[in-house]
Amino acid sequence: MSKRILIAEDDAFLVKMYQLELQEAGYEIEIAKDGQKAIDSITKQQPDLLLLDLLMPDVDGFGVLTHVQKKGYKFPVIVLSNLSQEIDKEKCKALGARDYFVKSDMELDQLATLIKKYV
Repeated sequence: MSKRILIAEDDAFLVKMYQLELQEAGYEIEIAKDGQKAIDSITKQQPDLLLLDLLMPDVDGFGVLTHVQKKGYKFPVIVLSNLSQEIDKEKCKALGARDYFVKSDMELDQLATLIKKYV
């Protein structure tokens, strides 16, 4: 059975790139275009891993991380964001994110390898 990855990202172009790369690597993909949809999806069925953007409509990534932490979910969360300040990284780690990457610093072909490390 393939591992289920939830991608919480509001940029349609990035969603498509991530989705194609991860499906090719054999993962089942679910998409949430905002933080509230991500929370709804997690409540319905926990993913094996959450790829999370921070700047999203409705509920931002920090809100999603807070929800995951409060509920005690154990799946890994990897943050992919344009926010590059250390304070944002530290806040995400404090809220339980396993890893944090700045989108512009990450090559797409690294994504599947990174996820394999956590699932």
